[in-house]
Amino acid sequence: MGKAQSASTAIAPSKVGVTDLVRGVVKMAPDATGMVKHAPGLVFNKASAKKTIGKIFQDLARKQPDRPFIRFDGDTYTYGEANRIVNRYAAVLTEKGVGVGDVVGILAKNSATDLMCVLAAVKVGAVAGMLNYNQHGHVIDHSMKLLGATVLLRDPECTEAWETMSKDVRPEHVLDFDQLEAEAKGKPDHNPAVTATLPASTTAFYIFTSGTTGLPKASMMSHNRWLANYSGIGGLGVRLHPSDTMYIPLPLYHNNALSVSLGSVLAGGSCVAIAKQFSASRFWDEIIANRATAFCYIGELCRYLLAQPEKPTDRQHAVRLIVGNGMRPEIWDEFSQRFGIDRVVEFYGASELNLAFINVFSAKRTAGFCPLPFKIVEYNEDGTPKRDAKGRLRSVKNGEPGLLIAEISERVPLDGYTDPEETEKKVIRDAFKDGDAYFNSGDLVRGLGFKHIAFVDRLGDTFRWKGENVATTEVESALGTAKGVEQAVVYGVEVPGSDGRAGMAAVTLADGASFDAKAVAARLYDELPDYAVPLFIRLVGTIAATSTFKNQKVELRNQGFTEVGDDEIWVLKGPKDGYVPFYDGYPADVSSAKAPR
Repeated sequence: MGKAQSASTAIAPSKVGVTDLVRGVVKMAPDATGMVKHAPGLVFNKASAKKTIGKIFQDLARKQPDRPFIRFDGDTYTYGEANRIVNRYAAVLTEKGVGVGDVVGILAKNSATDLMCVLAAVKVGAVAGMLNYNQHGHVIDHSMKLLGATVLLRDPECTEAWETMSKDVRPEHVLDFDQLEAEAKGKPDHNPAVTATLPASTTAFYIFTSGTTGLPKASMMSHNRWLANYSGIGGLGVRLHPSDTMYIPLPLYHNNALSVSLGSVLAGGSCVAIAKQFSASRFWDEIIANRATAFCYIGELCRYLLAQPEKPTDRQHAVRLIVGNGMRPEIWDEFSQRFGIDRVVEFYGASELNLAFINVFSAKRTAGFCPLPFKIVEYNEDGTPKRDAKGRLRSVKNGEPGLLIAEISERVPLDGYTDPEETEKKVIRDAFKDGDAYFNSGDLVRGLGFKHIAFVDRLGDTFRWKGENVATTEVESALGTAKGVEQAVVYGVEVPGSDGRAGMAAVTLADGASFDAKAVAARLYDELPDYAVPLFIRLVGTIAATSTFKNQKVELRNQGFTEVGDDEIWVLKGPKDGYVPFYDGYPADVSSAKAPR
């Protein structure tokens, strides 16, 4: 069996040249009016401006009350209708004591109600705390403690997360969606007075991301930073029209859905169609049923669609553009041609990052362009920036992989995490001169010229799988509690035909213990979200450590699941079958979504 193809040997993105820029400008011409409207938002946005998500939404509801805003499960809500519902929900929150700066926890699967709860929270100046419903047990408890929510709004369908949540972390006020609807009846449906007074500096969302300590961190998204997405990605990159419909198959707790897609919809005064969950087999049928002209994606979603048998609906739709991240260079052209996609608006960003790249010029196989200050620098194997003899960082040449870092300044501030200590860990100080500061993205990218980049890989103690960041320390901690396991080291490995890196663990067993494949899998499914359960287990005699006592993750990662000598490899079939001995067809089963399941 051959090695997985590395990011560096995949089809390389082209360099971006003047011809690409000219071609992109020509493609922008039909959208010039809207772009002129939104361009100042990238340059002149002020944190003190009385402009927020709620204000933008209610202004659109006033201007175009009868235009469709949300489609979900066969129902359509107009801007005016949705705004009245949101205002009634906001009145309920106010009655429960929610004010500016308080947190409203939202535990929900995708629905129209989920989105309207988010809008209700931000309209009263609260922070919408977007809980990941895949979390459970001590992980959801940790997230709830980080939120410190005044109210929790919950979807009755999120049973596992709710039932495994300790009672002592639940706020005084908990409303499921039916209770919220009942309490909202008869409440005033006019806009809350506070919405028009809120400055853009107000925090809008807490979005959870993996933590280096093994537990999630809550990254803060201010209205001001959301507005940069609204203007830059939505207004200049995606460029929807009022007649467009954006289909969202990703969870609304995902930044792609909440910031990029919602921002694009509100920038265009368009409609959003919300999928309850992603289905590769029904995808194009749902696109057609919702009359969608655009959708958001992550790279894995695109691979799953390509893996489906060809059928007439591949081209019987009205989608003209898609927006997302993770479209690998090797499938870019194939995807566009098979499904007839005119524009792939790839972007690069992260919930905690203070800038984003967007494929404004429609250049192929690039994560896009960013006008804000950034550097691509030399790095160490552990994902930290490499300093020279003088203690400074050094930039790499265009085309060479390097660590992406983003300058922090008054013009481009950093919202960071709820925990200042976690934020400071990601800040690089005195990088090129005394007193400067940069944010460490933890990502490896290539410069393509004209301020464009291509994403290469994730570095350090996290890896990305199924569109989620996985913290290796969280998985190691869970493995440490599994039957018979003495020590574990977790890392991400490439699987041919799949995006990101799948989890793999090198495990030593306690004296006299054997590997209980089903028990270990059951323990991991109990402790971790499904996407974080390792696909590969390598049984090793010992785990060596470097002179700095760091386990040799780099060497293990490079060996993957192919260069393992006589070590046993076990692979994850799913919750029912647990781990089974490695078989040759397993990587192909993973790439075609046949395993684990």
